[in-house]
Amino acid sequence: MSSPIPVTLLEISNGIADCPGFKTAGVACDVRETGDEERLDMAMVVAEAPCPVAGVFTQNDVCAAPVLLCKQIMAGSNSKVAGFVANSGNANAVTGEQGMTDAKEMGAIAQLSSGIGSPFMICSTGRIGRKLPMDKIKDGIEKAAKSLSDDAQSSHNAADAILTSDTRRKVATAQFVYEGKTVTVSGMAKGAGMIEPNMATMLAFITSDVVSNSEQLKNVLTVAVNQTFNRISIDGDMSTNDTVLLFANGKSGVDPWDAPASVLFAFKEAVHMVCDTLAEKIVGDGEKVTKLVEIVVEGCPRVRDAEKVARAVGNSLLVKTSWYGSDPNWGRLADAAGYARIGLKEELFDIYYDDVPALINGVPQDANLPQWKDIVSKNRFRITLNLNQGSCDYRLLTSDLSEAYVNFNKSE
Repeated sequence: MSSPIPVTLLEISNGIADCPGFKTAGVACDVRETGDEERLDMAMVVAEAPCPVAGVFTQNDVCAAPVLLCKQIMAGSNSKVAGFVANSGNANAVTGEQGMTDAKEMGAIAQLSSGIGSPFMICSTGRIGRKLPMDKIKDGIEKAAKSLSDDAQSSHNAADAILTSDTRRKVATAQFVYEGKTVTVSGMAKGAGMIEPNMATMLAFITSDVVSNSEQLKNVLTVAVNQTFNRISIDGDMSTNDTVLLFANGKSGVDPWDAPASVLFAFKEAVHMVCDTLAEKIVGDGEKVTKLVEIVVEGCPRVRDAEKVARAVGNSLLVKTSWYGSDPNWGRLADAAGYARIGLKEELFDIYYDDVPALINGVPQDANLPQWKDIVSKNRFRITLNLNQGSCDYRLLTSDLSEAYVNFNKSE
């Protein structure tokens, strides 16, 4: 159901620069210690005034120091923050007490170099198990603080600075108008490998100019993440650093919680649209991915049953490699759906490639083989599995798996 207030996803997004009241920067400081002084690897975003923030994080038991620090900051008495600092190239995960010390120092450097007394959220992404090169980190944060701007290029630099194995920038913006005031939700993300909920090896930063508080933002963000970032998978691995943050600086003057219900509905839809767009860009840019596949499971007794089937299919190596080979091997789909073990009845089971049936009531539709092949040869297609045993459904975005993925990941 769409909002009664039209919400528009911008065809061309500048990322966080589209949202009034935020400044951004992205600089190079050689976090990877490779001698590359040009690759952007340190991002900073600040609000015009300290603002509320909400976050959703990885559920991995091995949790990176920056994630733990962000949780501590949000649990504090002062729920407003200056913004965030994020580095790529080093995850600061499995680094012991030193890791937390370094994460806190990043925050202190950001406060000192920006002249802002409120805390900064801290995020890191990259290789696990290596200590941060703090001399380079300090240099990067200080350079970023001096480079802060509200222009598009700075926003692009920030979005590029958080990338690791990504091949392209990931940004999105949605807007709506209420009583002549434009409300904006904009964001940037990274992620290409270790993509499996809860969330992925991903960072996503979303900004808005609505009036809000942290608790209100958390409710909106949690729903949006559960419907978007938590419904993507590339390789079945959960990361140590997954973080999604939502900031709201109040610059538009629009308070969705003190307005007609249609305004809050529109804000929720805008957040969902930005998250969904970023999630799709993450899957589409998966490490050595050649195909983006939408799996829709319908007709299940419970939502969790539909999710189990979707994940069994979407994470099956046999299924994913067949997609890479443009082979419409629906038998592998049926096998994976069956080992989800939710009580699937073969005589009721339907499978479709896009809208072309492969299996109806457990009976193969072999005459459609040429059409299946054409569909699976595309770089994006949909597979629908209908169990016809209930009214619950689930949607998952996933990808194929190529030999190039193995070559890319066989060493770091």
